[in-house]
Amino acid sequence: MPKYSEEQIREYAHKLWEREGRPEGKADNFWHQAKSELESDAPGDEDPKPMPE
Repeated sequence: MPKYSEEQIREYAHKLWEREGRPEGKADNFWHQAKSELESDAPGDEDPKPMPE
């Protein structure tokens, strides 16, 4: 399973948050969504893939 840094997850979560119109009070939701999407992108790979745009 790829291992993404906290910074990578935070950056991707921020992109998701912006795409959704910057809703207030949903930081945890976007964090978990970003982590889940990044880590499920390529299960079993040792090297992390580039973050989705």
